[in-house]
Amino acid sequence: MPGQQEAALPPAAPPSQQPGAGAQLHTGTSSGLEADTRLQNLLADHQFPALKAQLDQMPPEQAQFYRGILANRDNDLKTSIELLEPLIEKVAAGGNAEQEKLLRKALAEDYLRQSDWTKAAKAYQALDTRMQGKLSHDEQDEIEEPLKLLPLAQANPPMTVDPCDPFKLQVSRNPLGLTDVPVYVDARPHSWMLDPTAPFNLISRSLAKEAGLKVSDESATIHSITGRDMQVHVAVIPRFTVGGRLTLRNMTVFVFEDADYFYPKTKYQVEGVLGYPALAAMGSLTITSNATVEIRPVVQILPAEKDDLLTQGARFFLDGDQVIVALSKGRGSSVEPKAGDERMFIVDAAGQQTYFTARYYDEHTGDFADRKMELFAIPGSQALPPQPAYIAETLPLTVGPTTVNIHYVQVLTQPVGSAALDDVYGVLGVDVLDQLKAYTFDYRTMRFGVKPE
Repeated sequence: MPGQQEAALPPAAPPSQQPGAGAQLHTGTSSGLEADTRLQNLLADHQFPALKAQLDQMPPEQAQFYRGILANRDNDLKTSIELLEPLIEKVAAGGNAEQEKLLRKALAEDYLRQSDWTKAAKAYQALDTRMQGKLSHDEQDEIEEPLKLLPLAQANPPMTVDPCDPFKLQVSRNPLGLTDVPVYVDARPHSWMLDPTAPFNLISRSLAKEAGLKVSDESATIHSITGRDMQVHVAVIPRFTVGGRLTLRNMTVFVFEDADYFYPKTKYQVEGVLGYPALAAMGSLTITSNATVEIRPVVQILPAEKDDLLTQGARFFLDGDQVIVALSKGRGSSVEPKAGDERMFIVDAAGQQTYFTARYYDEHTGDFADRKMELFAIPGSQALPPQPAYIAETLPLTVGPTTVNIHYVQVLTQPVGSAALDDVYGVLGVDVLDQLKAYTFDYRTMRFGVKPE
């Protein structure tokens, strides 16, 4: 999150095909448990295509479980819910805490992305209660916002989106180096910060008051947005417009105190944040180097053009609060990389700095033999000490059929002890995205595309 800064595993072996295995998520034998552990490791390692390639070799109910989890990562919410809901009681009774955690977390995320506030609130509460003492520190931080904020929104109506044809608008770069998008709240113009990793839309207290919104009396205290305690309320914006074109109705927003999202060094006050709910409504979002944003909404008035959908980029996935993109390890090709050949990177369009992890370094150690090592402070990770790293002047990055060269990237030489970082090859921040002519997130096809300068 921007508020925190100012300044491969091989494919798993097929599961054991014991008689009657289809009646359980795993056989209960040593080999079955080991196979299930390997499959869970693939999930933790973000190797979703490699896991998908093994679905047909699994017993039916085990395949149903993993199909549901993968549908969650693919943002196919309806399929994920249909597959996972019938398994809750059996998984809970089976005593496999890791499977239950995976299932409950995926379902909670499904309801949240659907803006089903009541189901989402109950699902996160059940996840927290059932997994008491079994969630890592990172997992607890990840669910803090929905766990505490969703009960405030349970009575809110669902958001709807008016049909709208594709359009372009000019955006600006705020003092944090991030993108501000022109929006209208109660027909008055404002600029809101774009953050694809945020699970909610946010609004400042002063702007909520100016717009005449009814702010809840109830509040929740959280620290995961900015890294310090914040008291947050909830409100509903009856009519919210992006760029004067795309209209969202009954948009739930969480209200923060102005001082909690103010940056003294740059004197920048955040008015609001466009998170996942707004981006999902936009459908496809292309940000260009000339400060233009092209939006192709999910629901359009006229029939969509032939090239409306992005189909040639790299696949991306939603894994909790991370946007994970599957890049090829070689040069660009129109052919999809084989399952297990992908290199998974986080794309953080709300993070200022790019860096590659020790996982990338391990595959390219020879490239840094004559380089000078320096210490690098990982952005947004104040708890971690500076890490030994090299600076790579130029690195190739292959996104679908396109290979681009990116410059001046920090490459860590050793794991930092955080699964969220050590399990990927790197984090692509705004500094690298700014080196491109354009980049696109298409939530309709779950493709990420780039255009080099």
